Amino acid sequence: MKSWISANKGFLMFLVLFGVFRTAVADWNPVPTGSMRPNLLEGDVVFVNRLAYNLKVPLTDVVVAQLGDPARGDVVTFSSPKDGTRLIKRLVALPGDVVEMRNERLVINGQEAAYDMVGSVSEQVGGSSTYTTALQLTETTDGKQRPILVMPQVQAMRNFGPVTVPAGQYMMLGDNRDNSADSRFIGFVPRALLIGRAERVLVSADIKGNWMPRGSRFLMALD
Repeated sequence: MKSWISANKGFLMFLVLFGVFRTAVADWNPVPTGSMRPNLLEGDVVFVNRLAYNLKVPLTDVVVAQLGDPARGDVVTFSSPKDGTRLIKRLVALPGDVVEMRNERLVINGQEAAYDMVGSVSEQVGGSSTYTTALQLTETTDGKQRPILVMPQVQAMRNFGPVTVPAGQYMMLGDNRDNSADSRFIGFVPRALLIGRAERVLVSADIKGNWMPRGSRFLMALD
């Protein structure tokens, strides 16, 4: 065993450094579900900047230093406070924000987001084989626009609050509002559980269809 380690120490060192890099500097995250449609699709693999918010001890959630402030609208990977599952959602509210949702319309600190209709598409309901009509809307908050999906015919949590985001925690929502297990179900997300900011799609394949690459999404920046 010792002779094998000695003969392969360069390779082993590479694995160690690669592990440190992935757990402390940068990472990639496959998108397995449709909770962030239409902005992220099943089969996208996103680049995650692990140094966007925190410097952590590799392989842990121990924060050594805070490097940047999360912002409303960031697409964030984090560990679920409910069961530790890695999730990817949009950060919609900061510590101290007062948030509510009225009939699917997001209200932050008394300011209601603006919505414009884009069109309609056929969307799969959860992991089932059932499809329904989804409405694609443009949501505008803080002067920034992004597309979201809503499914009026699906039972969903369309009203909550007002609630105040606790200090050191954040509210996350999926862009596919009626098909996302987000802060409405798992609660607010402590800063220590933030993994990083998703900044662009690295590669993408149609995993729900023919598995062909979606070249138009390669290296696509996330808004």
